[in-house]
Amino acid sequence: MSTNESEVVNNQEENSSEKPVIDPDQSESNPLPSANQEKSAEETIKELNDKYLRLYSEFDNYRKRTIRERAELLKTAGEDIFKNFLPLLDDIERALKSNEKAVDIKAVNEGLSLIHHKFSQSLKQKGLEPINAIGEEFNVDLHEAITNVPAPSENMKGKVIDEVEKGYTLNGKVIRFAKVVVGA
Repeated sequence: MSTNESEVVNNQEENSSEKPVIDPDQSESNPLPSANQEKSAEETIKELNDKYLRLYSEFDNYRKRTIRERAELLKTAGEDIFKNFLPLLDDIERALKSNEKAVDIKAVNEGLSLIHHKFSQSLKQKGLEPINAIGEEFNVDLHEAITNVPAPSENMKGKVIDEVEKGYTLNGKVIRFAKVVVGA
């Protein structure tokens, strides 16, 4: 072996016996984070906290706005119904004023009949319907029995004989039961 060859073999043996140098920043098993990682973690925490606060504030504003809108809606919910009733109120006031000077009862009755018809039609347009009770079979879903009286005929047993107070439905839902007298 020549000197050059022996030097190469010795160098290779020395290199293989040396342990490689490991950079602690690149090591995966290093439990301590570097300064760059700490700054990055702190920035991430600040960023996430800022997002959380913004989201919380946005939701709180949404909640307050919907509460305010709901309160305004409840205040003005019946506005269109009252607008429909204002002409009726005007008619009633005119009828009362003309009733003070009236000598013809027939004209007063005719005026009241017109106002009643106009009022009934306004309510019907809004979905209010009267419950027909007299002569109908007693129905607990529509009627409230005040009393039972002997039926005038056999076919009137269990049927409504008289109506003390008219019942109404609003868009198919009973809002006031008809108070009735039932034949026994």
